[in-house]
Amino acid sequence: MTLVGAGLVSASVSCDEVLLFMFRLRLLPWEYGVRNLFRRPGRTLLTLSGLALVVLLVFVVVGFIRGLETSLAVSGDPRVILIHSIGGGENMESSSIPARSLALLSASLEGVQRRYGMTYASPELYLATQVNTQGDEEGTLGLIRGVTPSAILVRRQVQLVEGRWPRTGEVMVGRLASTKLGRPAEMLAVGQSIKIEGQDWRISGMFAAVGSALESEIWGPLEEFQQALKRQDISLVAITLGPGADFGAIDEFCKERLDLELQATPETYYYENLQAHYRPVRMLAWIVMLLVAGAGVFAGLNTMYGNVLGRIRELAMLQTLGYTRQAILVSLIQEGALLAAAASLLAAALAMVWIDGAAFRFTMGAFTLRIDNTAVLIGCGVGLLLGVLGALPPAIRAMRMSICDSLKAL
Repeated sequence: MTLVGAGLVSASVSCDEVLLFMFRLRLLPWEYGVRNLFRRPGRTLLTLSGLALVVLLVFVVVGFIRGLETSLAVSGDPRVILIHSIGGGENMESSSIPARSLALLSASLEGVQRRYGMTYASPELYLATQVNTQGDEEGTLGLIRGVTPSAILVRRQVQLVEGRWPRTGEVMVGRLASTKLGRPAEMLAVGQSIKIEGQDWRISGMFAAVGSALESEIWGPLEEFQQALKRQDISLVAITLGPGADFGAIDEFCKERLDLELQATPETYYYENLQAHYRPVRMLAWIVMLLVAGAGVFAGLNTMYGNVLGRIRELAMLQTLGYTRQAILVSLIQEGALLAAAASLLAAALAMVWIDGAAFRFTMGAFTLRIDNTAVLIGCGVGLLLGVLGALPPAIRAMRMSICDSLKAL
């Protein structure tokens, strides 16, 4: 009987310990944290607006980085080879080769794409020069490219979206040319006139190029650009490789003909070098994003400190009801995470409407900010991190106070 009683006592004690352990692990109801956000609508709205603004700035920086990377990534065609002067691969605007290079290359190279008697080779004059729009006396630096109709065979990503191919005294503009020039889009609409090297040119059409760097340029007839610029040379010849052809044969030909002083560069490799050239800019943008996020953490800390310290007596009362400090801490983090998630979703929606596709002027031309899956993931991840990190320090400080002092706090 004694043994049985001892066993019952032991079993009773064990059950009490288990129940006590389970009680200590009990968290506050999920609805409690949600209701707390609506109990102080003014403070919640201000916190939500501040977090959304910080996350929106993060979206701007990430959209800039993604837009620059995407623009350079889609600019290169793996089948296109650029033949230019030696040393001109890093700065194609300074390249200069004889105009007769096209005929020589077309006759000598075996791997160039040919179809229906047409050779996929485009002689081009590419440079930066002053461009004036109507009523603009000062002008600005624009990118122009003198081309022939064969350019449309080589530049497969170019699509005419409005108007027609330029004729005598006409040019066509990329859809981001106005951004590159820093002028309203209406000034470079079809039918308007611009001035290049003191000569008036009518805009006959507008083209797109799947977001590539070509969209920042102004295209016109090669011979007319040569006359206007008083140049007899060209900058490069872009050729398309035929089926089964490789870059090695073309590169070997350019190296053997030392008298021509030519160099062959795959277009993808050219834009990869540009990617490497702008790597410091991208690194600086990431640093800016980290600084913005850091500022957001401190702003969140100030807000959450005011929110938590104003509820010290409430938190102490929860402890007297049997909730552990860990459970209360989890509830406070839950509130911060919920608020940050709502702010991140709001910022993502605003970024998709206002930031995605916005044109940005840059040294290489212009590109559009891009809010893609990666940008949304980074932006929302930073937002949630801000909510958690902003809630931790004030919550830990409040939990360190004794229950008696907390109940007497004002």
